[in-house]
Amino acid sequence: MYWPLGIPNYYSVDKTAFQPHKQDQHDQDHELVLANGTLQGASTTNGDSTPINSKTSQHAQSHDPKLLDLKTSRGGQIFATITHSTLHIWQTKPTVLLATAVRSKQSLQAYGDNVALLVRPDALIIVIQTQAGFLITYSLASDPNAQVYQLQLKASGAGRRQSAEGIRKTGNAGPEYGPGDGTGIRDISVRFRMVIRIDAGICKAIALDDELMVATAKPPAIQCIRWSPDKTGSSHNTELLKRMTSFGEKAGVVDMVYDRPMGLHVWLSSDGKAYTVQRSKPRKASDGPAESAFKGYCFHQPESKDTRATLVAVNARFSLIALACVDARIRVYNVKDYLGNIPQLHTLELPVSSASSGQLTFISHSPDGQCLFAGFEKGWAMWSVYGKLGAHSFMSDRSSPFAEQSWLDGFSAGFWAGLGSELILLNDTANQLCTIHMARGAATSCLAMPNIYRSLLQTSTGLMLHHGQSGSGISSGNAEESSWQTYQIPSSYLTNQWPIKCSVVSACGKYIAAAGRRGLVHYSKASGRWKTFEDPYAESEFSIRGGMCWYQHILVAAVDSDAGSQVRLYSREKNLSISNVMYAETLKSPIIHMTLSDQSSLLVFTHENILFHYVFEAAGSSVRLVQVGQIDFHGIIRAPARVRSISWIVPDEQRERGDPSQDVATAAVLFLIDGKLVLLQPSPEEHRELKYDMRVIAHNVEYYLLAREGSTFTPDPISLLDAGQSPTSHLGNSLSDSLWYFDGHSMRVWPDVHDLISSTSSELGQATATSVSIPTDFYPLTPIINKGVLAGLEPDIIQRRDVDFAFARASPRTHLFIPPLLQHYLSRFDSPAALHLSDSYRKLPYFPHALEVLLHNVLDEEVDAMHGYSDDDEGQQPESQLASLLPFLSSFPEYLDIVLGCARKTEIRSWQTLFRHLPPVSEMFEEALGDGKLKTAGGFLLVLHTFDEEAFNAGMMARLLGRAKEEGEWELCKELARFLVGVDETGGLLREVMRGAGMEVGGARGVDGG
Repeated sequence: MYWPLGIPNYYSVDKTAFQPHKQDQHDQDHELVLANGTLQGASTTNGDSTPINSKTSQHAQSHDPKLLDLKTSRGGQIFATITHSTLHIWQTKPTVLLATAVRSKQSLQAYGDNVALLVRPDALIIVIQTQAGFLITYSLASDPNAQVYQLQLKASGAGRRQSAEGIRKTGNAGPEYGPGDGTGIRDISVRFRMVIRIDAGICKAIALDDELMVATAKPPAIQCIRWSPDKTGSSHNTELLKRMTSFGEKAGVVDMVYDRPMGLHVWLSSDGKAYTVQRSKPRKASDGPAESAFKGYCFHQPESKDTRATLVAVNARFSLIALACVDARIRVYNVKDYLGNIPQLHTLELPVSSASSGQLTFISHSPDGQCLFAGFEKGWAMWSVYGKLGAHSFMSDRSSPFAEQSWLDGFSAGFWAGLGSELILLNDTANQLCTIHMARGAATSCLAMPNIYRSLLQTSTGLMLHHGQSGSGISSGNAEESSWQTYQIPSSYLTNQWPIKCSVVSACGKYIAAAGRRGLVHYSKASGRWKTFEDPYAESEFSIRGGMCWYQHILVAAVDSDAGSQVRLYSREKNLSISNVMYAETLKSPIIHMTLSDQSSLLVFTHENILFHYVFEAAGSSVRLVQVGQIDFHGIIRAPARVRSISWIVPDEQRERGDPSQDVATAAVLFLIDGKLVLLQPSPEEHRELKYDMRVIAHNVEYYLLAREGSTFTPDPISLLDAGQSPTSHLGNSLSDSLWYFDGHSMRVWPDVHDLISSTSSELGQATATSVSIPTDFYPLTPIINKGVLAGLEPDIIQRRDVDFAFARASPRTHLFIPPLLQHYLSRFDSPAALHLSDSYRKLPYFPHALEVLLHNVLDEEVDAMHGYSDDDEGQQPESQLASLLPFLSSFPEYLDIVLGCARKTEIRSWQTLFRHLPPVSEMFEEALGDGKLKTAGGFLLVLHTFDEEAFNAGMMARLLGRAKEEGEWELCKELARFLVGVDETGGLLREVMRGAGMEVGGARGVDGG
């Protein structure tokens, strides 16, 4: 998931717009005319076009300030914006305006104002759509050796000593430069190419690698205009939509996108329908007209005007299509195949009405597919891939006059930059570009178990690590801000290698590594130092592909280099250099995923669809990898590149006493692909051939965690408990083999993965063991197993009176997972398992509170289940969980406090259900009084007075008041006195109780008198 952080950056063209020395008039001289798909003519009077760049465009036009559209290239290094008459070319890092093309008055009169912008994926051609139905094309030329600007950095008078490790050989930029600034500022020239006239009217146009695709209005058709003619000399072709059987007779295309990884077009029609479309080579049918060049399937048919689709975005990483509809909701569909099997997955809604949010203006998925950003007319919102609402601007106070909050308003366009670390948005109301900085889970790019267990986050320039797995702060179970620590990545590395694409933390939490475009850096908490490559050429010699992990103090990196795909070992104790590579294992194909398993095993999954099993072997003072097995997944995993993570579960006996070379024959393999968590169980056949039974055990999985990998992390002992009484002392038999995953709505867990494996039925083809759901109102990052809580982050927007701006932050949150697990066991009448789990956590100071939450949840469910039944329907009433829960709670010494706390925090109408399964309240009062729990006894008296007033008598109160006086509980005496005066304002009842307690009655006059 993603969280906005800090204050956005703003960028704007100078309010004095540009007036070039030489006006651009060439767009009138070279015109290509298309009418109904036929070439009518083309002429060129001026063969050469003068480049219009930032050097030749220096004067102003003040009447053209409004930004209309924003588009970027596939790589994201270049983006463009337009106003009514001007084209601006920008560089993403550093964010700077490179070039400007201003259209002449004659051009505006002839072709109309700019209305939309297209950028070819390689950013070599820019297309502007005009109001009069013309497409004006420009070409971009770049000189890598030329510099537009020379950055001048002021020398600071302050200085500090630099360590020897910070000394680097001379590179492209110094440490004063910002992230991504090492490449310099490119020299871009804009040259006019031609004007294309579309007589049929333009509904929508997109720029593809080989052609320009235009949806026309009259007639409804698709025109494909090639950037350069094909072998036959043809430069365009037209396909009438009526030839597509799935399209309506009069419907036209109003929006369309093309997703290159999926090879899929998605079109939205004028009647609100949505189609997936693929291109096919047209061929002549033997007994009829030529078949259509496009084949499509309708997957969204609106039931009303409110459900008509208006915008579309494709998530290739998870095979999802998001449709923005008229009712300001986003409907998400899952593409299961290319034959029209596209069911709806879920619907995304805001917590405010459509009148408050306005219509959707644009939607965009993050590069890793983990987040969906939606811009509205009056704000914006973010969701995780499977529907968890994250940050949104509607949580802010729009009426606050004390904060600059233009970034909380709506955005009309935008794109993700820096692999998702930044979001560049167009605010057409404020006429500026806004860059929102993001923090995202490191598991989105490297789904390693330590990254989830330790809750590692990536920001644009650093890493954030949660220390909740250690003993600090466990007394409350709260994830305070102090439990998060930020580590700033060295600026010398970020200058040339930004953005960070992969990061990983060690299992013990002592070491961190990060990798950008090339090279890597790593950090030790013990020394507090980063290590980088001293030689920038050695740093740029390889790139991380397939992830990283830590084996003790050794960093294991999957790299791509001139030598091919390798697994390299780097020691934290040595400097980073080519000569200090401890060991390198070369593989035949690129690595997809790599993970550490069972402390000493390394699993490497490659594009060959093979999982390699290595073990670490000490060789003197060095360590090397030894391959001991492999598994071929041909015929099992059809798309290896779509695998996000892979793990395995080796039986305990084999793991502890078996030969590592036989692990592959006994291990159950777990992998995550397209949001499905898949379990492969080995089933040895004859002739010792190994086969697997495949089961999909969970859907819509955003991430998963095997606690058995976490159990080797050696968490710190809990200092607040008695020596040797840590909950982790019993954890090995309770949750050490649990399997956790998040499905976009709740965290789910199988308490014992062995039960899951053993209950998987090959006949039914599905897992019979059910997972336990743990709903949260925030995004959970990890289960802190030794604390019994889920830790996560909740987005927040801060608006204060003492500052003139609003900023975003992520607030730590925790949620107890003990109550749902206990309820799961008790609902199955498995009291021994519930007691065993309780034994792991009963020393926690907030364990009684967890039991109270459990009782409250069960009570609420039972009250809701009993709604609609009368006392006469006793035989038809659902089975009571309270009947099995209360005897379980009675085994704990805090039993009476738990019952009382639940009763006082729930509605009185629920008391009848609660006390139906309990002894009379008067008996619980007597038990509490006998145990010396005077405050608890007083609470039961208050409950008794409300619940069964006839059973309440002054004698009970007198006995309690007398005991309180004897033990010096004067605060309790005052509370009891106030209660009695509230019951009887005359003071008569108070005097009677005081006499019964042996207290001076004269003390009551003061109370009686006020």
